[in-house]
Amino acid sequence: MRRLLLVAVMFFWGSKMMMGNAETADVVVADSVKLEHASEKFAPGEFMLDHILDSHEWHIITIGNHHISIPLPVILYSKISGWHVFMSSKFHHGQASYRNFRLATEGPNKGKIVEDTTSGEILPLDLSITKVVFSIFLSSALLLWVFISIARRYQKYPNSAPKGLQSALEPFILFIRDDVARSTIGEKKYEKYLPYLLTLFFFIWFNNLLGLIPIFPGGANVTGNIAVTGVMALFTFVITTISGNKHYWQEIYNAPGVPWWLKFPIPLMPLIELLGMFIKPVVLMVRLFANIVAGHLIILAFVSLIFIFAEFHPLLGYGIAPLSAAFSIFMGLLELLVALIQAYVFTLLSSIYFGLATAEPHEGH
Repeated sequence: MRRLLLVAVMFFWGSKMMMGNAETADVVVADSVKLEHASEKFAPGEFMLDHILDSHEWHIITIGNHHISIPLPVILYSKISGWHVFMSSKFHHGQASYRNFRLATEGPNKGKIVEDTTSGEILPLDLSITKVVFSIFLSSALLLWVFISIARRYQKYPNSAPKGLQSALEPFILFIRDDVARSTIGEKKYEKYLPYLLTLFFFIWFNNLLGLIPIFPGGANVTGNIAVTGVMALFTFVITTISGNKHYWQEIYNAPGVPWWLKFPIPLMPLIELLGMFIKPVVLMVRLFANIVAGHLIILAFVSLIFIFAEFHPLLGYGIAPLSAAFSIFMGLLELLVALIQAYVFTLLSSIYFGLATAEPHEGH
C-alpha cells in the first residue's frame, strides 16, 4: 500500500514538472517568435531597390506570406551542362533550386541566377526573358499596333481630318518632324533620320508612362535600366559615326580657327574632340537613366515614410499617411510631365548629333 502511494505521489510530481517544463518551453518559443518579428524591421533601401531593379518574375501582390506573380521564361547556358529552358516558378520566389540553379538572395550576385558546382557558385550565360525584357516586348507590340493603325488610316483617308488615336498623336508626330528633325538636321536630309527619331521618342515616352502604372502590365522600370538607355545611346552613336561626312571629321581632327599650338606637337584639341564623341552617348545614357530612377525613388521614399513612422508608433504611421500619399500623388503627376520631357530631350540631342555629322561647311557657318 505504501509502495502504491509512493508511486502515485511520484507520478503526480513528475507530471507537474513536465507540465511546468512544457509551459516554460511554450513561453520561450513565444518570446523567441516575438523577438524574431520585432527584429524584422522595415528596410527602406531594400524596399526601393526591389521595386526598381529587374527580376525573373512579374510580382503582382503579396497576401500574407503568399506571393502572387507571373513566372517568366528562364534561358540559361552552362559550360558544364549546356542549355536549360524552364519557367522561373521552379525557383519558388527564390526559396528553392532547380537543376543546380538558384536565385542568389545575398552577396555580390544578389538577384542573379547562379549555378552551384563542386568548386562553388558560378554565373551561367543568362538569356532569360526578365521583367524588363518582357515589358519591352509589350511596349514594342503596342507601338506597332498604334502606328500601323494610324498609317492605315492615312492611306485609307488621305484627305480627311484625323480622328481618334490619329488625332491624339499627330501633333507629337508633326512636332518631332518640324521642330526637331527638320530644324536640326536640315530640309534636305531630315527624312532619312525621321523614322528612327520617331521610334526613339515614342518608345521612351510609352515606356516612361507604363513605368508609372503600379499594376500589370505596368510597373517595369524599362527606361530606368541603364542597359536599355545604353543600347539606345549606342544606336545614336553608331548612326552619328556612320553618317559623319568629311567636314564632320575635319572638325574633329583639324578644326579650322584653332591655334596651331593646340594641335602640334601635342594634339590637344583633336584628343578633346575625339573624347567628346564618346562622352555624348554616355551623357545620353546617364541622363535618361538618372532622371527616371530618381523619380521612382522619390515616390517610393514617400511611401516608405509611412512604415518608418509606424515602427515608432502606429498612430504616427496613420498620421503621416495622408501627407505621404499627397506628396506621392503630386510626384506621380510631375512624373507624367518628366516622362514626356525626357523622351523629347533624348530625341532632340540625337537629332542635333545627326545634324552636326551631316552639316556642310556653309551650313555650319
